Amino acid sequence: MTSQRTRERLIQRLYEEGVSNAKVLEVIRRTPRHLFVDEALAHRAYEDTALPIGHNQTISQPFMVAHMSELLLEAGPLDKVLEIGTGSGYQTAILAQLVERVFSVERIKVLQDRAKERLVELNLRNVVFRWGDGCEGWPALAPYNGIIVTAVAPEVPQALLDQLAPGGRMVIPVGPAGEAQQLMLIVREEQGFSRRVLGAVRFVPLLNGPLA
Repeated sequence: MTSQRTRERLIQRLYEEGVSNAKVLEVIRRTPRHLFVDEALAHRAYEDTALPIGHNQTISQPFMVAHMSELLLEAGPLDKVLEIGTGSGYQTAILAQLVERVFSVERIKVLQDRAKERLVELNLRNVVFRWGDGCEGWPALAPYNGIIVTAVAPEVPQALLDQLAPGGRMVIPVGPAGEAQQLMLIVREEQGFSRRVLGAVRFVPLLNGPLA
């Protein structure tokens, strides 16, 4: 189930669902998603579905990973991206192959430790990790040309808006946990922020406070 043919079927499905960025599709094609899920679920790794990774978290649906990555890169290459929610490390691995540097924050330490191991195994070395509260971002290294948030916030955290560079782009799901949520693209412009609603989504909630 982790064969090249299985992966090609997934890529074809993503293309049919509207993902058109050739570089994003190629990175997803060559990234072994089965390494980012429990062995018992490896046979489902190339289905276009979210899967549990423990600690009430999930590895995002491949379409959502591709879609959010594509939106982030829509205006051209990025050199410095902040990821809120390392999780399994799969979205991190995809970003690491698309942008120059990734700075990834995760509140659940055991998840981030596993993600680090997976990225080392894949020889992806342009990622720096921080264990901490994602709602706060990573102000010490701001600003960022791109911010991607992989958990839903009831509203866009002001700290993340503050850390977005002029012209920078943020992709974030917004709404109440477990209810109607919307994916948003926010761009920092000369006079404030523009916001674009991109459709309904479902994500785990963005929570405060780190967990060991």
